[in-house]
Amino acid sequence: MIGFIVAGLIIGALARLIMPGKQNLGLLATLLLGLAGSVIGGTVASLLGTGDIFELNVLGFVVAVIAAVALVGTAEAISGARRRTEPD
Repeated sequence: MIGFIVAGLIIGALARLIMPGKQNLGLLATLLLGLAGSVIGGTVASLLGTGDIFELNVLGFVVAVIAAVALVGTAEAISGARRRTEPD
């Protein structure tokens, strides 16, 4: 379980590094998006037959980072839209 959390944090941090610009996400949001990305990556790798969902493998890691980048972008788009519509 601790390894899963650490992997999620690393994947979330990598996703934020890959995304251009500054993201207004905290550590908890980074961790949660990284965990979600790692679950997606593990699921895809498992469906392709390269390993178990909780097993660390190259394909699962790459897909997890790509999924986390998409999730970070989505979270930024949602929070950016929310900031633009809120009155000052």
